Amino acid sequence: MEKILKVSQIEKYYGSRSSLTKAIDNLSFEVEKGEFVCLMGASGSGKTTLLNVISTIDKVTSGHIYVGGVDITKLKGNALNKFRREELGFIFQDFNLLDTLTAYENIALALSIQNTNIKEIDEKIKKVASELNIKDVLHKYPYQMSGGQKQRVASARAIITDPKLILADEPTGALDSKSAKMLLEKFNYLNEKLSSTILMVTHDAFTASYASRVIFIKDGKIFKELHKGNSSRKEFFDKIIDVVTLLGGDLNDAL
Repeated sequence: MEKILKVSQIEKYYGSRSSLTKAIDNLSFEVEKGEFVCLMGASGSGKTTLLNVISTIDKVTSGHIYVGGVDITKLKGNALNKFRREELGFIFQDFNLLDTLTAYENIALALSIQNTNIKEIDEKIKKVASELNIKDVLHKYPYQMSGGQKQRVASARAIITDPKLILADEPTGALDSKSAKMLLEKFNYLNEKLSSTILMVTHDAFTASYASRVIFIKDGKIFKELHKGNSSRKEFFDKIIDVVTLLGGDLNDAL
C-alpha cells in the first residue's frame, strides 16, 4: 500500500530554555492511502499539536513528516503555501466558511485559486454536491444553512481539489447528534467509495468509532492503537471506551 503520511521521530517543544514543555515526544506513525485514522487523547496530550505540525500550521522541533513522499518539514515560503493549497484538505469545528459567499462560491474558491477553468469547476462542484447531499444549498449563504449543511459544504471544499490527505479537527464538535451522524456517514462514504485518506482529531468516542484505526496520545507519545478490522461500529466503540478507561480520569476529560 502507498504511504500517504509518515511521521518520523518528531518532537515539539514550547517555551524558553528555562521553562521548556515537550508537547510531542519522539513520536512516529504512518497512514496508508485510503485509511481513516482518528487521534484521541485528553486535553494537553499533544494530539492538537500533532495535527498542527502535520497540517503545516506549526513546525516540529526535530524529526520529519512526509506527505505523499514530500518532507513537509523542509518546505518554506511559496513552496509550502502551494503544497498546503494543493495536497491538504482542511475541515474545522467552526466550518470556516466565508459569510459573504454562497456555498457554491465557498467550494469553488479553492479551485479558483488554482486557476481551474469555469466549466471544470462547475462539473466538480455538481459532482461533490451530489455525493454530499448539498445540491439544494449551493446557492445559499452560510447564515441560511443548518450546522450540518455548513459542515458538509466545508467537507466539499476540503475534497474538491483531490488532496492527498484530509485533516479534520473536531468536525462534529459544533453539530447536534443527528447532523454529526450524517456527517460521519459521509466521511465513511468519502473514505470507502472515493478512497479519501482522512486524519481526524476528536474528543468523542462515538465519532472515533467511524474510523478504521484510532491512535491514542498521552503525554506526547502513542499510548495505544486500535484497529477496527471486522468489528462492528458498536464493538469498536466499546473497545475505544475500554482504552479511555485505561487512560484514567473523568470520562469526559479523557475523550
